Amino acid sequence: MASPPWWSDLDLPRGKLQVRRTHTNGQEGLPKGGRERGVDLPASVVDALKGTLAPARGLRVLPGGRPAATDGLMRRPLERCLIRAEITREQGRIGWHDLRHTYGSHIAMRGVPLKVIQELMDHATIAMAMRYAHLSPETKERAVQQLDAPASQTRAALA
Repeated sequence: MASPPWWSDLDLPRGKLQVRRTHTNGQEGLPKGGRERGVDLPASVVDALKGTLAPARGLRVLPGGRPAATDGLMRRPLERCLIRAEITREQGRIGWHDLRHTYGSHIAMRGVPLKVIQELMDHATIAMAMRYAHLSPETKERAVQQLDAPASQTRAALA
């Protein structure tokens, strides 16, 4: 799992996060693929981070600044956030990796090209990105209805 970021990994004015390390089984190392990568942050995330307490140099972004040595340490903060947001699942628990699928699905449903999704999610292939880009039934229905619209309106409606 990606290591929770340090404040020094964030460039809030530019809306960027630099993924420099991961935590797996209590061990810190390089991210998957052996290289660092940059992640663009939506304005809502940047605003939320700016609204937190002033970052102390050398601390992690998560409260308390503790390293996330195990999945167990990360489960409770996620559960608290899900409860506050009133997000539930009929069966099983929602985990951190589910958020990655949700990200891919939501940007796909907003008409982002699959090649862009592949790059945003740092996948080696489009086939891997497709596994994450689930579409809602409503999105598929809207796409089919575009056949009845003039060609000039089709691109705007899918965006």
